[in-house]
Amino acid sequence: MLAGVVLAAGAGTRLRPLTLLRPKALCPIGTVPMVDSALARLAGLSGVGVDDVAVNAHAFAPLVAEHVGDRAHVSVEAGRARGTAGALGLLRDWIGGRSVVVTNADAYLPGGLGALAQDWDGERCRLLCSTVAGAGDFPSVRPGLRYVGACLLPWAAVRSLPTTPSGLYEVLWQEEIARGRLELVTLAGVAAGSVAIDCGTPADYLAANLHAGGGRSVVDPTAVVAGTVERCVVWDGAYVGPDEHLVESIRAGTRTAPITVPASPTAADGGSWTS
Repeated sequence: MLAGVVLAAGAGTRLRPLTLLRPKALCPIGTVPMVDSALARLAGLSGVGVDDVAVNAHAFAPLVAEHVGDRAHVSVEAGRARGTAGALGLLRDWIGGRSVVVTNADAYLPGGLGALAQDWDGERCRLLCSTVAGAGDFPSVRPGLRYVGACLLPWAAVRSLPTTPSGLYEVLWQEEIARGRLELVTLAGVAAGSVAIDCGTPADYLAANLHAGGGRSVVDPTAVVAGTVERCVVWDGAYVGPDEHLVESIRAGTRTAPITVPASPTAADGGSWTS
């Protein structure tokens, strides 16, 4: 069985002020916190529990740890966040010789990762990608593909990763590209669907919620909407007054301290892909 790792330490600076209220990994899509969806999509590949899946945490680490509970091992990163490679370096002893399936908490992948490990040789890094216009992330390997936040990494590649702040692309994937060993697979061949959204900006975060809601507003059951909302996200405990009409926005906070973030999906920065 693979070891599962959810990368959930991002500060979410582009989602502020939402991420001043909670860590990005606990921001909901379709009323489900992103870290919960990430754990669910790893379950079939890695299992569940503190021995099988790990979550790294930095911003609001105590909240992440409390929320995850005993569903996963929580690796709290003190000081500077360690990045995608450093996070795995810190988890080296926990991984303990296993190959790893990694996913970003803020990747919206509603089709899951069902066939990601099918026919994998266990020796090359396998990255899940979506098709995009232009060069993409790996033009020298296969132009027109962009990484969507899920990969398989063999133990041979993981065991030497640094514990210092560093990224997988810089310390591992570039070398694998040079050696002709990086394996890229597309959503169409892996998942029961072809949608992938990187929820890094308000526009892309809203786009993910609208997809989850079938194009309709996503309103948490604990929210109170006395006014009207159109293509919006309304968080738990939030309030929309009787004289308010919100359009393509995110409403968070409380009745006495509301937060409204404009988030027109037409302003998405390229984090949404289909293939």
